[in-house]
Amino acid sequence: MDDDPDDRAALTTRQMRITAMIVASALFMQNLDSTIVATALPAMAKSFHADPIHMSLALTSYLLSLAVFIPASGWFADRFGSRTVFRVAILIFTIGSVLCGLSHTLAQLIGARILQGVGGSMMVPVGRLLLLKSVRRRDMLAATSWLTMPALIGPIIGPPLGGFIVTYISWRWTFDINVPIGVIGIVAVSLYIREVRDSEHAGRLDLTGLILSGLAMALVMAGIETIGRGIIPWTWVAACFTIGLGAGFAYWRHANHTEHPVLDLSLMRIDTFANSTIAGSFFRVLAGAMPFLLPLMLQLGFGDSAAKSGTVTFAAAIGALAMKPLAQPILRRFGFRISMVAFGLLSVAFTAACAAFRPSWPVLALDAVLLIGGVFRSLQFTAFNTIAYADVPRARMSAATSFYATFQQITITLGISIAAGSLELSTAISGHVEPTIADYSWAFIIISLIGLVSVPICARLAAEAGDDVSGHHAEPAAPIDARSAPRQ
Repeated sequence: MDDDPDDRAALTTRQMRITAMIVASALFMQNLDSTIVATALPAMAKSFHADPIHMSLALTSYLLSLAVFIPASGWFADRFGSRTVFRVAILIFTIGSVLCGLSHTLAQLIGARILQGVGGSMMVPVGRLLLLKSVRRRDMLAATSWLTMPALIGPIIGPPLGGFIVTYISWRWTFDINVPIGVIGIVAVSLYIREVRDSEHAGRLDLTGLILSGLAMALVMAGIETIGRGIIPWTWVAACFTIGLGAGFAYWRHANHTEHPVLDLSLMRIDTFANSTIAGSFFRVLAGAMPFLLPLMLQLGFGDSAAKSGTVTFAAAIGALAMKPLAQPILRRFGFRISMVAFGLLSVAFTAACAAFRPSWPVLALDAVLLIGGVFRSLQFTAFNTIAYADVPRARMSAATSFYATFQQITITLGISIAAGSLELSTAISGHVEPTIADYSWAFIIISLIGLVSVPICARLAAEAGDDVSGHHAEPAAPIDARSAPRQ
């Protein structure tokens, strides 16, 4: 039974699918961009005369920009309307893409990626909010599946398309292909998506909180990205951590005394939301590192071309897309807790298997490991992204999507930074001038161990957690026989 009277105004099944597909076009563009850029990093490093490992800044600058500005996305959506904000966000992302393609230095590229991140920070969470605020609670799992399935086409097309473009044309074209996708997305939003506005819950923008949280995330992540890598002096790294942690503590104090904080920490009192946020953070470190490590290992470690690298790495995305339709029946049959523990263990196992990759392996063997691993990571992401909102009241959905999306981007960014740092550390310890295949293996093992931490956290979920969303019902406890009960 629905607990939201707003369900009477929910979208029909057909409208939900159309809305989900349009929102998914934005996810498609972002995922396509991310996977193509990861494949193109070695070529861009050569063009800018930069260290390929330091090119992780092209990924982390974008993701960090997302994390800094996402907290305000829910407020802007409630204040100005989700459709309006979503449309403007697609436009900003598209303009940023054009500027990326025009960049001639790493600094220019990082600046353009930050602008892209500003657009992406509103585009993805507001798009998800458009959908979640428009469907019945019992339809959330189906809506999430419709939303993510088209979005997964980006990672499938991205690696081989990026490899082809980099090998035979120019890496600059990897950004230009976002332009027609962005234009189509803006037109579709204007024609088919209705406005969703909740101005009575918007309140005032927590500008102080936005500054403090943004400062904390930006400086701490900058410290993690640069520690031990010789990019900036040690004193600057220490200052980043000190000021960033201080800003984080100041935000915590501020949020506890503010009626509408930009990141509502009280959401962590909702068990399912807190579990998905914490466990999902460890899991996304693993997932965030994969698109960065694999192309580097295949191109720099194995000596493959960008085109060949792309044909291997897209196997994981094929597995993710192929398994999406089965997520709903699996969760309905086994429930969230059992499914998430199993998916987590299997995802970690197949990620760790990448540490054994060697140039002598047949391509089919590499594809098999990546494809099966992609299947289980996809199922785990569907579970995390659905149960996070299972018990969130509709009035708090904007705050929840902003909070959750912020932690998503922080931990994906952290995954890239940890992968790059692990690679450099292993290279330095082994005394190599350039990373060897063994160094990549150690990086895969480290991120797998971090991802493994998510499993016992998932196991702490209640057996009946998310049953209203998945349709699963845990076995009821055996009735107590009054005749055998002890007398008081």
